[in-house]
Amino acid sequence: MGLTDSLNAYFDVDEQGSDVRTEVLAGFTTFLAMSYIIVVNPFILAGAIEIEDYAFIEVVQMIAIATILASAVATLVMAVYANRPFALAPGMGLNVFFAVTVVGILGIPWQTALAAVFVEGVIFMILTAVGARKYIIELFPEPVKYAVGAGIGVFLLFIGLQEMRVVVDEPETLVQLGPIASDPWSILGVVGIALTLLLWARGVRGSIILGVLATAVTGWALTLGGLFDRGTITPETLPAAQYDITPLAGAFLEGLADIDPLTFTFVVFTFFFVDFFDTAGTLIGVGQFGDFLDEDGDLPEAEKPLMADAIGTTVGAMLGTSTVTTYIESSTGVEEGGRTGLTALVVAALFIVSLVAVPVVAAIPAYASYIAVVVVGIMMFQGVTDIDWSHPAWTVSGALTITIMPFTYSIADGLAAGIVAFPLVKAAIGEADDVRLGQWALAVVLVGYYVLQTGGFVF
Repeated sequence: MGLTDSLNAYFDVDEQGSDVRTEVLAGFTTFLAMSYIIVVNPFILAGAIEIEDYAFIEVVQMIAIATILASAVATLVMAVYANRPFALAPGMGLNVFFAVTVVGILGIPWQTALAAVFVEGVIFMILTAVGARKYIIELFPEPVKYAVGAGIGVFLLFIGLQEMRVVVDEPETLVQLGPIASDPWSILGVVGIALTLLLWARGVRGSIILGVLATAVTGWALTLGGLFDRGTITPETLPAAQYDITPLAGAFLEGLADIDPLTFTFVVFTFFFVDFFDTAGTLIGVGQFGDFLDEDGDLPEAEKPLMADAIGTTVGAMLGTSTVTTYIESSTGVEEGGRTGLTALVVAALFIVSLVAVPVVAAIPAYASYIAVVVVGIMMFQGVTDIDWSHPAWTVSGALTITIMPFTYSIADGLAAGIVAFPLVKAAIGEADDVRLGQWALAVVLVGYYVLQTGGFVF
């Protein structure tokens, strides 16, 4: 039996209406669509992770390696265990939550934050094994399931535009349009967004990574051509390739060694809360794009991809990166015909190959890397077409899910708003019998949590 026949048999390719060639091409397509995370995740996390005797850009390279390895491991588990064409990597939004909220706002040491991610991953593995995680996900109201992708999208869009200085602080209105035309950083970012969106609209494979690289090359060309000084639109210096990640890998153990039990419990719970709903929403969103959901909007055998997610999160924390989750860009491979874990296997292999490109990450300016954040945010709006906007409960729940995320700078807050609103509106219009007891219970728990949080009883 040849390699093709072995792969066909192991992944049940024929039974899924596909073939090995299609699965391989789908894997390449998915990787090209999500490979931006190798560049973006390190820049987001490096803002919070400071390692003594190492420069910022050296830390960026360490995190890039951790990102690649965690993505490869999680996607490999998805391939061989779940047999789904879904790829995984550190989640957009969750990495911002790690860096901005936990480390930045709460002031938790980054080592402790990694320890919290590790503990959360272990808890998720246990809950997934006993089926509890799948059960809770199925309690999500349908409008929330379909709105979460767009909510995360507008949140990412807001973050990306801030990093490009297109949107800036304003005391009276909180935000306003920045001085784009006089800021070369913003100009290159906006041009890069336009280029990337045009490539994507024309169906060019790898449009996001092409847009990021083209913008970075333009910035370097303008600098080397003498129009700008080094450090204006390009990094001021470039370090040697940094492949030693020992200062980062295993740092979660230091976070476990010296913790305040109450604070650590709260951080673990907060990560658990955010990751649970974010992962569920993203997985449902990918299933939605791939037409894998059943008539109730649920993903059959969801416990298997959820286990891949949990293992990826645990391994990622050990290596030094934030929560790993299923990527919405997996839908690009599905659109190319990917139907089995063979697609994911190809993605995992390509992540390992991409280790040779780690030195390139240091040369990419931040405005170029955040192009991916903006474009992915826009792409994630596609899911709103499945929301029944004529139904009051769907309208209120879906709209709150989408809008509360960017307004509160929190994925979890948006999900909670949609989950709480759904049973209340259903009851108000005389459809209380359609609400499951578990949905009421989930809403009550969330209300209690936010009363404690916003009432100053927990920080």
